[in-house]
Order: sequence, then structure tokens, then C-alpha cells
Amino acid sequence: MQIQSKALPRGFSLRREILSFIAPAEERSHHLLVFSVVVLLTLFAIVQIDLHSAQLQAIGLLGHGAGIDPVFLSP
Repeated sequence: MQIQSKALPRGFSLRREILSFIAPAEERSHHLLVFSVVVLLTLFAIVQIDLHSAQLQAIGLLGHGAGIDPVFLSP
């Protein structure tokens, strides 16, 4: 006499229901959404570092630019 688990078939049916909500066309838009979020967060981080560069230099997280040749610095 074997005892059969009902959790495995129930898990497959739950997965099938969840996957039925996701269409293949939406999968491409999902990747585009993730890419857009990564790009926007990167731009936000760059802007925040630029805005707070003096404070970041004060605590030592950014270099002071001592090793940069003055020819390459903007006026």
C-alpha cells in the first residue's frame, strides 16, 4: 500500500495557473522593463554622486583628482 502525496500535483496545477497569466509577448516587455529600470537607476546614481561629490570627497569615498593632469581638466 502506497501513500500518494497530493502536494506534487497541486503544485504543478498552481504553476500552470500562474503561467497561464503570463503570455509569451509579455515576456519580452518584462525584459525591456528590467533593462529600463537598470538604466534609470544607473542614471540616478550618477546624478546623486555628482550632486554630493563634495561630501563624498570629504569622507574619502571619491578621489581628490590630484593625479589628473591639469591639461585634461575643464576650466
